[in-house]
Amino acid sequence: MAKVWACIRETIERYGSAGLISVVGAAGSVPRESGARIVLQPDGGFYGSIGGGRLEYEAIAAARGALAAGQGKAQFRDWPLGPNLGQCCGGMVKTLTETFDVGDLPAVRRLEEAEKAGIFATTSRFDAEGRIARALALPDAAGERTDKAASFTAMAFREQFGEVMTPVLLFGAGHIGRAVVLALAPLPFAVRWIDSRPDQFPQHIPQNVVTVCTEAADRELAHAPRDAMIVVMTHSHAADFDITVAALRRDTFGFIGLIGSETKRGRFVSLARRMGVKAHEIDRLVCPIGIPEIKGKEPAVIAASLVAQLLLVRERAAAVTHPSPEIQPA
Repeated sequence: MAKVWACIRETIERYGSAGLISVVGAAGSVPRESGARIVLQPDGGFYGSIGGGRLEYEAIAAARGALAAGQGKAQFRDWPLGPNLGQCCGGMVKTLTETFDVGDLPAVRRLEEAEKAGIFATTSRFDAEGRIARALALPDAAGERTDKAASFTAMAFREQFGEVMTPVLLFGAGHIGRAVVLALAPLPFAVRWIDSRPDQFPQHIPQNVVTVCTEAADRELAHAPRDAMIVVMTHSHAADFDITVAALRRDTFGFIGLIGSETKRGRFVSLARRMGVKAHEIDRLVCPIGIPEIKGKEPAVIAASLVAQLLLVRERAAAVTHPSPEIQPA
């Protein structure tokens, strides 16, 4: 879950209390890694996942019981994913279960504010009442950690919250652009959706999307994050060409995709060479876009294929630049 503390705050304000289940340790083959979380409502509804199956069912049941009893103490629990749970993974998962009420709202709101800025870490420890007290960790605090084999209940530990949102510049608000925005809506992408026609944007926009009505595409590219993904699918072949060439001439973007066929690519490459675009820059162009094995031409199919491709690019980049979210001894 990207917005854990916002979800907890909303749940408390609506229901008076909330539960939080966090995966704080994982060994062997497991369905979710450390950092996976569920926010639980008193009525049994929940957001997020720690992997599904019997593990998730039993963990939710235990947290629901703690919420119903008004049990304030946080609890760690080890879950062997073998015969006891009937899951074939065979690994071990450690969870932390907590409950919150209206008295926790000030602390929850402070963490929500930190969450709005992106990824952040906390130093967490048990207080005198057996609850988890969290303080924002300094950026350089990760350098000193105690023995990882030490008990979580006997020491402070570090948690990471938030999610890396990969920036995407999507040029074009036509029917395929709309399908792409919908496909990206539940995923960890921050989309800047650009078109020169204000009437093309729908009334309702996903939370991870910002619409920009402008003809100054070059300005958008100039101010784009260095690791942004660029997707070009405007209503004009000339605009497609200009935007794509401008993107290729910057040597930083993680993905530059142009909608079109092999024929369109060939014409684009020929014209780009005549304009002096360098061969190594042209080689970075992805056209056609999407997973090659997916042949469907329906907007939703094209969008699904493209988004799968973006996820692959994102995972490869994340493996190099971003550690996976985890909870560690402090």
